[in-house]
Amino acid sequence: MPRRTTRSPEGQRFGDALHIMRKERGLSQEALAERAEMAADYLGFIERGENVPTLTIMLRLADALEVPPSHMLRTFDKRR
Repeated sequence: MPRRTTRSPEGQRFGDALHIMRKERGLSQEALAERAEMAADYLGFIERGENVPTLTIMLRLADALEVPPSHMLRTFDKRR
């Protein structure tokens, strides 16, 4: 999947949150990518906000991080 030419603010926020969750669990990009059955370079694109993940990818990542899918979107709560 090709990278976007411009980064979306939402993609960057999601990527930042994903990076934090991965680091909190002591996982490398390679380890999380393996758990989520995806390529490590694609995970890097997501973390940098260069790609916005599909729902399927978000569900795989939530499962690999052992969090509810809603946890993946907690940074988008309008109350914050």
